[in-house]
Amino acid sequence: MTLLTVERIKLFSTRSPWWCMILATALTVGLTSIFAATTKTKDLPDFTPDVTQFAYNFGLVVMMVMSTLAVTTEYRFSTIRTTFLAEPRRTPALVAKGIVVAGLAGIVGEITAVGSWGIARLIQPDAPLALHSAQEYRNVFGVGLVYLLASVFAMAVGLIVRQSAGAIVIELVYLFLLENLLPAIPRIGDHIQHWLPFTVGDNFVVAGHPHHSDGPPVIDGMPLGPWGSLVYFAAVCVGLFVIGIIFAKRRDA
Repeated sequence: MTLLTVERIKLFSTRSPWWCMILATALTVGLTSIFAATTKTKDLPDFTPDVTQFAYNFGLVVMMVMSTLAVTTEYRFSTIRTTFLAEPRRTPALVAKGIVVAGLAGIVGEITAVGSWGIARLIQPDAPLALHSAQEYRNVFGVGLVYLLASVFAMAVGLIVRQSAGAIVIELVYLFLLENLLPAIPRIGDHIQHWLPFTVGDNFVVAGHPHHSDGPPVIDGMPLGPWGSLVYFAAVCVGLFVIGIIFAKRRDA
């Protein structure tokens, strides 16, 4: 508990987490508000709970940046040395950091998801936005789990790279370039797409839902169901975090 308290104090003693939380929430809920306000009456039948989460990836990226900075700024200002002097085994300190930062990202993810859904219901009360099925609950409340695991992924990259700009660039290039370009490879692109971590993570949220031009993308032929997709995404993120811990233990702080 002492390590968790220390990591919580370190995280909230700087301004960047606060700004990231505010930006992630405002960006996601704000875009949903604009979209809901501009939706025409004839399109309301297609304005379902999954569509209210069309902007969740914007907040996700912000929280990944926050998670990366939570690691790399300690290396930048050499405060990680003090942490490792207090806990020479290093692993417990890094795990505690992972729990605190990822837990915060998960909470923010739930706030943005519920906030987006709630503001959409408020703006468009006649839209079919009530939550009746497990699938619809997953469309909204599953977002927080994706945020949590994406935060673990981002911290892992931070531990491996140890430099803020480099780690963030790698994450953005992977998210917005590689995961979009790899599926375009002839013959094998579709098979690769089915196992890309963030594509599979998205599948947890949208699996089983009909296609919507305005909602998160639904990929046909995904080999894993929603909960299998979550387990796979978790395995990739946690596995990468373990690799990051190994790098941190073997290199000088």
